[in-house]
Amino acid sequence: MKAVLAKEYAPVERLALEEVAAPHPSPGEVVIAVKACGVNFFDVLIVQGKYQTKPPLPFSPGGELAGIVSEVGEGVTTPTRGTRVLAFTGYGGYAEQVATNAANVVALPPQMDFVSAAAFPITYGTSYHALKDRGQLQAGETLLVLGASGGVGLAAVELGKLMGARVIACASSDEKLALCREYGADALINYRASDLRERVRELTDNKGVDVVYDPVGGAYAEPAVRSLAFGGRYLVIGFASGEIPRIPLNLLLLKVSSLVGVFWGAFAKAQPARNAANLAGLLGWYVEGRLKPHVSGTYPLASYGEALEAVVNRRVLGKAVLVMD
Repeated sequence: MKAVLAKEYAPVERLALEEVAAPHPSPGEVVIAVKACGVNFFDVLIVQGKYQTKPPLPFSPGGELAGIVSEVGEGVTTPTRGTRVLAFTGYGGYAEQVATNAANVVALPPQMDFVSAAAFPITYGTSYHALKDRGQLQAGETLLVLGASGGVGLAAVELGKLMGARVIACASSDEKLALCREYGADALINYRASDLRERVRELTDNKGVDVVYDPVGGAYAEPAVRSLAFGGRYLVIGFASGEIPRIPLNLLLLKVSSLVGVFWGAFAKAQPARNAANLAGLLGWYVEGRLKPHVSGTYPLASYGEALEAVVNRRVLGKAVLVMD
């Protein structure tokens, strides 16, 4: 089978598409014939050894995928061979087949295609866990989403509206903001064309926002913290800007606000029952037509470099997905 391999922790240019032996399932595992795999910013970090986890070399990047179960290992009763599934694997998805623990696998609703499924677990799983479990977002509150046109950001906009919040979407261009409007944003901020903190003041009558969702970090983090309302919650999702911000902690004290870390992958492992319940609810909303993953581009496996380059340079609106057929 073909797989994209990282043989050392190095820039993505050192990845290579090669022929490798097909995997076989260990006890408790299934093998999935991969049909589609989501492309994420953390794929870039993990191949460089800069992510929270470091897979043993060699490995394939790709943490979320969809396909068909082709083999089941000893002790596995579900899913069965031939089941259409999505899986959160952490890595391994840039390949035609992958072996993973059966606990990482969820059967697809009949209405869900493979590309949508591959764009679903990380974006919606992260954003729902962040808003519901960590941010405790309530109906009627105001949610500020940074990087709102990216995968997790757009999911946060969509989910924030479903949860009854007023959503202010922030992005770096009018084109990106137009997509946020389509996904339900009530107000828009182009933070390259205007002052973020001043625009939040104007849009909230100087009250501030209840929850900030930040997958970007960098220069906009401190103004967003300063834009919190009394008792507000600032959700630390990631650092797509490449810069980890330094926040003056007195800002949190003065507004009795909270700085809250969000690591969905760790939550999924530590509390699998709660994560499964969240995912079941999200898939239910998808079946009802209330969630719609936005995939701005699909790429064949051989064009993985082009897909990663588009993600790194922030040309992707929503998600990019590799397709194996």
